[in-house]
Amino acid sequence: MKEPSSRAQEQIVPARAPEQKTPATAALRLAGKNLLRAFTSLRQRNFRLYWFGQIISLTGTWMQSIGQSWLVLELTHSAWQLGVVGALQALPILLFSIFAGVFADRWPRRGILLVTQSAAMLQAFLLWTLIATGTIQLWHLYILALLLGITNSLGRPASRSFVVEMVGREDLPNAVALTSSISTLTRIIGPGLGGIIIAISGVGMLFLLNALSFLPVIAGLALIRSRELYAQPPRDIQTSRSTWQRLAEGLDYVWKTPAVLLVIVVVGLVLLFGSNFNVVLPIFATNILHVGAAGFGSLSAATSIGALLSALWLAWGNQQPSIRRMLIGMLAFAILEIAFAISRLYPLSIALLAGVGCMENAFATQALTMLQTITPDHLRGRVISVSVLFFDGSVPPGYLLMGWLSNGYGASIAVLIGALLCLLVVSAGWLWHKPEASNPSA
Repeated sequence: MKEPSSRAQEQIVPARAPEQKTPATAALRLAGKNLLRAFTSLRQRNFRLYWFGQIISLTGTWMQSIGQSWLVLELTHSAWQLGVVGALQALPILLFSIFAGVFADRWPRRGILLVTQSAAMLQAFLLWTLIATGTIQLWHLYILALLLGITNSLGRPASRSFVVEMVGREDLPNAVALTSSISTLTRIIGPGLGGIIIAISGVGMLFLLNALSFLPVIAGLALIRSRELYAQPPRDIQTSRSTWQRLAEGLDYVWKTPAVLLVIVVVGLVLLFGSNFNVVLPIFATNILHVGAAGFGSLSAATSIGALLSALWLAWGNQQPSIRRMLIGMLAFAILEIAFAISRLYPLSIALLAGVGCMENAFATQALTMLQTITPDHLRGRVISVSVLFFDGSVPPGYLLMGWLSNGYGASIAVLIGALLCLLVVSAGWLWHKPEASNPSA
């Protein structure tokens, strides 16, 4: 039988219809591309390894946080002891973080992170061992909380200043926002998951799981390729210079660089006066809004959800920050907090708290990005350590201030006073700020 000709085959086999690009299909593809913009910096292999490791590690950290509070209550049944253990863990930020910046500029930041993450893992393992053997005592918690605080104070400046080395300056806004997003997301997931695990397996399991959660981030740091890092700062090889001299160099730069000084001082004061309202949220839930424990949980979650949405929005935009946008964010933060302080409607209060969380994360993330953008590579660790002192170090005195005001004038007036002080600080920041056309951070 004769084979059909190729022409005949073309007639027999119908031609494949071209793919029709409907408006709906085009819109879906465009939406997908726009969504992927929020994860631009994950194209970088080094940052991808670090970021995914941090998701697991920070979830474990927040699980341990709730486990530590539960353990203190089991041992002492004392709210005062809760405060003591928390203060011991927070105190090293005020005492040691500024010196950690000198180390971050003196030695490879990846090496510092490997050491501090390993030390935090060991601390969690020790706690689990003490609980598993039934030998845990309160003084163990005192010492281990203090050691964890020292570890965090040494590692935080290195971790924040290491981001730009992994992604470069172009993707820095996106990377800082994504880092902020996982911090917020794990703050939502970790405590809830920790409560479930306590109910099923007991508090000791939280510390074991937290210890194991450090393995991915340690592995990620170990797998980072040093040759692919951006802008590695020149290490100071002048061993004759003391730690104090190196610290003085960093402080001198902060003092003599108006944009850096403005960001650190203004943001630090706004966080001091305005961001510690969560310490009185239980009073709002019970005495002001009358929604009980369930309402308190929703109020707390609203702030975190707002912060998460803000982080994703900033990551999607990937815009270089400016002092003007940062000040606008702080202004909106203060106004929303004033509205929350006088609100007596539960749904409105939830919406306002989501806005407060959104604006707080927006201006804080922009501030961290701006500091890393402005600062020279060889001083970045020291400048970031000063920001850690002012930003993170505002928590203990902020809690004390809000507690004192609430005790004397009530929770609503306390938050209102804090928000009004934020407005004064922002107003002073506007007067201080002198934008220059040649300065991209203006």
